Amino acid sequence: MQAIVRTRYGSPDVLQLTEVEQPVPKAGELLIRVHAASVNALDRHEMRSRPLLIRILSGNGLRKPKDQRLGVDLAGRVEAVGNNVAHFQVGDDVFGRGSGAFAEFVCAREEAVVVKPAALPFESAAAVPVAALTALQGLRDHGRVQPGQQVLIQGAGGGVGTFAVQLAKAFGAEVTAVCSTRNVDLVRSLGADAVIDYTQVDFTKSKQGQQYDLILGVNGYHPLLAYRRALRPAGRYVMVGASTAHLFQALFQVLLLGSVLSRTGRRKMVFFVCKPTQKDLLFVRELLEAGKIVPVIDRQYPLRDTAEALRYLEAEHVRGKVVITV
Repeated sequence: MQAIVRTRYGSPDVLQLTEVEQPVPKAGELLIRVHAASVNALDRHEMRSRPLLIRILSGNGLRKPKDQRLGVDLAGRVEAVGNNVAHFQVGDDVFGRGSGAFAEFVCAREEAVVVKPAALPFESAAAVPVAALTALQGLRDHGRVQPGQQVLIQGAGGGVGTFAVQLAKAFGAEVTAVCSTRNVDLVRSLGADAVIDYTQVDFTKSKQGQQYDLILGVNGYHPLLAYRRALRPAGRYVMVGASTAHLFQALFQVLLLGSVLSRTGRRKMVFFVCKPTQKDLLFVRELLEAGKIVPVIDRQYPLRDTAEALRYLEAEHVRGKVVITV
């Protein structure tokens, strides 16, 4: 089968489309013929593995990757099942997560996928798992969003952000979306009650002194004290990500200064790493079937052009998700 692999860490130039051995499902696994995959910031970090700390935490090798494959999000059809698989059979259309998803075939754990809604194209389903679950856990589990709250989504035009706007509305919140000029109409069409063009207005310096119950930081950057000023007395700032240039600065502030500020006042500053579960994926599937959330796809690339897809992702101009068709 064909798959995207890399023998070293680095830019998208290290990615190669090559012939590899087709995987065989182990006990509790499914062999899935991949119809579509999607790229995430997670894939970019795995590809470059900078700084060295990322390689240490991933356990995938310090000098070169032990697992040469790349990709997580996928949608496809079950081709074979391993022993002890209870809820899937050959021919099922599924979506979810599987290591090495940029390939024609991939093995995934039974609990890492769910049956795909029949009306949802494979390309749209592949855009869902990591981004939608990150938005869900950021809003619900760490942001503790409630109906009627004022919620601000910073970086609302990207993969996580487009899902976050729709999910926050599904939870009954009043949503303010922060995005670039080119994404204003997009996020408004997704249900945002108000839209701030960050090229024109800095929401942390609002003359009206607007404050929010929850700020979900997906992209962009402000000093932590600026976010704190924009929060209501019992508000929460949840950091999902930040612009590449400020990512580690933002992370450092939240983990150190944020923990101090959270202990000394009612406002909370939180960073989290998404922990995908089948239960959450089933919850998202219900919203997809009900039409309450719709994946936004910016571009599609064939498997052979996965490197180009990651270059486009790294340019940080993606509207919604970038999908790989297989």
